[in-house]
Amino acid sequence: MNVSLTPELEKLVLDKVASGMYSSASEVIRESLRLLKERDALENIRLEELRKHIQVGISQADNGQYSEMTIPDIKAQGRQRLSEMNPDSDP
Repeated sequence: MNVSLTPELEKLVLDKVASGMYSSASEVIRESLRLLKERDALENIRLEELRKHIQVGISQADNGQYSEMTIPDIKAQGRQRLSEMNPDSDP
């Protein structure tokens, strides 16, 4: 298999080999692909979690477990949560 890289990516690969972190360009590419595969797997896990949360929300709405909010209410609630996460920052 032959792969064409942009000059920028080729420099990155060569710099990694020159740093001694990797013994060859092939090793850099294999590590890159392994990391890409790992990132894709994490993205799929996050997507599945999001789908579960959405389904919970749909089920709660179907069962009448919701409250109506206006846009200002939502913004205020978001600001409150942010201030609780960052107590030193101004809202």
